[in-house]
Amino acid sequence: MVLPHEPEFQQAYDELVSALEDSTLFSEHPEYKKVIPVVSVPERIIQFRVSWENDKGEIEVNNGFRVQFNSALGPYKGGLRFHPSVNLSILKFLGFEQIFKNALTGLSMGGGKGGCDFNPKGRSDAEIRRFCVAFMRQLARYIGQDTDVPAGDIGVGGREIGFLFGAYKQMQNNWSGILTGKGLNWGGSLIRPEATGYGVVYYVEKMIEKATKGKESFKGKRVAISGSGNVAQYAALKVIELGGTVVSLSDSKGSIISQNGITAEQVAEIADAKIKFKSLEEIVGGSTKAFSGSNSVEYLAGVRPWTKVGQVDVALPSATQNEVSGEEAKVLVDAGCKYIAEGSNMGSTKEAIDVFEANRNNDVWYAPGKAANCGGVAVSGLEMAQNSQRVTWSREEVDEKLKDIMYTCFDNCYETAVKYAAEKNAGGLPSLLKGANIAGFIKVADSMFDHGDVF
Repeated sequence: MVLPHEPEFQQAYDELVSALEDSTLFSEHPEYKKVIPVVSVPERIIQFRVSWENDKGEIEVNNGFRVQFNSALGPYKGGLRFHPSVNLSILKFLGFEQIFKNALTGLSMGGGKGGCDFNPKGRSDAEIRRFCVAFMRQLARYIGQDTDVPAGDIGVGGREIGFLFGAYKQMQNNWSGILTGKGLNWGGSLIRPEATGYGVVYYVEKMIEKATKGKESFKGKRVAISGSGNVAQYAALKVIELGGTVVSLSDSKGSIISQNGITAEQVAEIADAKIKFKSLEEIVGGSTKAFSGSNSVEYLAGVRPWTKVGQVDVALPSATQNEVSGEEAKVLVDAGCKYIAEGSNMGSTKEAIDVFEANRNNDVWYAPGKAANCGGVAVSGLEMAQNSQRVTWSREEVDEKLKDIMYTCFDNCYETAVKYAAEKNAGGLPSLLKGANIAGFIKVADSMFDHGDVF
C-alpha cells in the first residue's frame, strides 16, 4: 500500500507491516498475510461540516471527521482531537494505531478516531460550547455505547467532553456511556485523567525490572519528558512518586529544563495554567513561588528537550507524533538513555526508531505508543464497564486494574517478541516494537477470521 497523500498513515502502516514481515509470523502462519489489506482499510469514514456561531455573531465552518476503523474486538473506541492540524491522514494513522493498542489492553474495544480542525485556543467557553453542540449534532447519529464510544484527545478535555455529552443527551433523549473521560459526578471513572501518564510509567517500570533482573527501579533515574499536557503531567508525578528525577517538560513553543528535578508543586501549577492555555514561557516567567529561587528552571524557546537535558536514563515522549528525530535519538543514546517509551502516539520518527532498535544489544530498549500508552484507553474501557453496570469503583480498584493491564501488556509484548523473533538467540533485548505489533495484530486477525471478515 502506497499513499503519498497520507504520510502519517503510511508511516503507521509501514511500521506494522515491517514488524510482521521481519519476524517468523508469516512463515509459521502464512494465512495471516491476507488480513493486512483488509485491516488497513477503515470500515467506515464519516466526514461532515460543522457550522457554528462565534461570539461576534459570525458563522464559522470547520471540517469534522470520524474514522471507524475496525470493530472486530468491540465497539469503535478512540479519541476526538480538536486541532488545526487535523486531517484524514492523521486521523487514519491514529485510528489504525488504536486498533492494535486497544487489542493489547485485553478489553473488548475496536479502533477508531475522530476530530475537527477547530482550534479551541483563544475561544471563550460559550464559543466552545456552541461548537461542541454543532459538532455533536453531526456525530450523534453515528455513535452509541454498543457502536462507537469516543473519548478526549488533544484539545478535548473534561470541559469539551461535558459539552459534547450534554448535547448528545438532549438530542437523543438518552443517558448512556457514549463518551469516556466524563466527570466523576456523571459516570466518569476515577484515575481516568491520570491513566495514560501513570500507565506509561508502569510499563517502563516493568522494562527496567526485566532488563536489570529486578536490581533497579525508577529510584534515582533521570527522566526526560516532553509535553506538558495531561499525559506528561501525570507521568511526571508518577516518576517523582517512584523516586525518579524529572529533568524536562515542553510545549509547542519551547522546553523547561531542571537538572535538580521538576517538583510536584511545579507540575500542579503547570496543570492549572494549561487549562487556561498559558504557555510554559508565561508560566515560568511569572513571579510565582513554585518557579523562584532554588526552584527556578531554565526555559529554552523553540526547542525540544532531547538534546538539552544532558545525561538521562529514561525518555518519555508525551506531546505529539514524530517528536523525536533520528539525530535527537542518537543524542539520547549517547547521553546514556536506556529506556524510551512513548506517551504520545507514534512519538518517534522511523529514523529515531531505527536508532533505538539498532542499539538493543547495547541495552537500549524502545516501547512504541500502541503498547506504552494504552493505559488511557484501558481505563476508558473500565469506565465503559462501570457505566454498563451502573457502579463506581474506588481509586485504588481502578489503579490496581490499570497497573495489572500495563504489566500484562508488557509481558504479552515481551513474550511475543521472543516467540516470533526472526533471529533466535541473537542476544540483546527482544524488540518490544515487534512484540507489540505482532501481539495486537494476531488478536485482531483471529477475530476477523472468526467473523468471516477474512476467509
